[in-house]
Parts: sequence; C-alpha cells; structure tokens
Amino acid sequence: MRQGDYADFLHVMIEGSVELHAAWNGHDTVMGVVHPVSTFILAACVCDEAYLMSARTLERSQIIMIPVADVRVALRRDPDFAMAGMRELANGYRTFVRHAKNLKLRNSQERLAAYILYQSHGSGDPDTIVLPVEKRHLASHLGMTPENLSRSMKALKGHGVAIKGTRVTITDRTRLAAVAAPDPLIDGPQIKTTIAAT
Repeated sequence: MRQGDYADFLHVMIEGSVELHAAWNGHDTVMGVVHPVSTFILAACVCDEAYLMSARTLERSQIIMIPVADVRVALRRDPDFAMAGMRELANGYRTFVRHAKNLKLRNSQERLAAYILYQSHGSGDPDTIVLPVEKRHLASHLGMTPENLSRSMKALKGHGVAIKGTRVTITDRTRLAAVAAPDPLIDGPQIKTTIAAT
C-alpha cells in the first residue's frame, strides 16, 4: 500500500512485521513497525481519506484483509467492534505521541540506548538481542542518519553495550539505563520492569 492511495481494506497483522514509512521531496523515513496482533492504517479506513504512510513487509508475513465497506458497517452496528476500533486508534495515537516525545526530548545516543533496553525487555530481558530491522531502517526509525547511528553505537560501547553486526550485548544494564533514562511516559508502561531492574 502506498501513501496517497485510498483504503480498500483494513489490514490486520497476524504474523511477521510491517514497516510504515513516508516519503516527501526525495526523502524517505520510517514512521513505525507493526507487529502482531494489530491493525494498520485503521484511521484511513474510518475517515475514508488517503493513506498518510506506505507499508511494506519486513519478513514473511500473514495479513488478513477486511473490505473497508464491511468495516464501516460493523463499526455502526456492533458496539464491541466499534470499541475495539477505538482502542486500536487510541493505542496508535499514544504510540505516535511517545515516538514524537522520544525524537524531540532525547539525543541520538539516548534514543538508541532506550531502544536497546526496550527490545531487551520485549524479549524477556536477555543480555543479548538481535536487532529486528536493518541498521538503515533503525536509523530512520530513530530519526538519525546511518552515520549518526554508527557513531551512537560506538559511543554506547563505553556505557554497558557491546555491538557486533546486528547482535547487541548488554554488559552493564545499569550504565545503559543511566544513558537512556527510561520513562513509562515515553517508553510505555511496560518499561517499569526495566526501571526496577536497573
């Protein structure tokens, strides 16, 4: 799906991952990555307006496509479906607000440190994780150039992180957390466990 097109279907992510990205004036940026189970581009379906972003799969994925006309009928007739749609839109809004706060309130090194802690926490807090996206996609998602991401990775080596390719090892979680300063109002409520562990 491409930005500027109109929604024919609601997409429900069942398996895999989808990158949402936007382009303007020769520039392209990653807006977010969708994981199961979640919808994407629900707002365009509800409002009958053009997609603000494009989407592409990052890996083998399974996506259910529901005709947008059926979605609108269900929203009008089924209160439980409408409430689930509202929750999905609200969660999406809050995710984007957190992402905007992350970009505007943290420097590049702090954003990368917070991302590593978040990925570790989402995997059960292991000390070693594998970056789930290519470095150029990660740089775009974190609002950096690939060169800036590389510099930030080198800088974090002195703050409790060892990085080799896409493999990231947390050698000192307390020092890494000191750089990231995890905050539930930016990183989400689940980050409280990470704070407590530091």
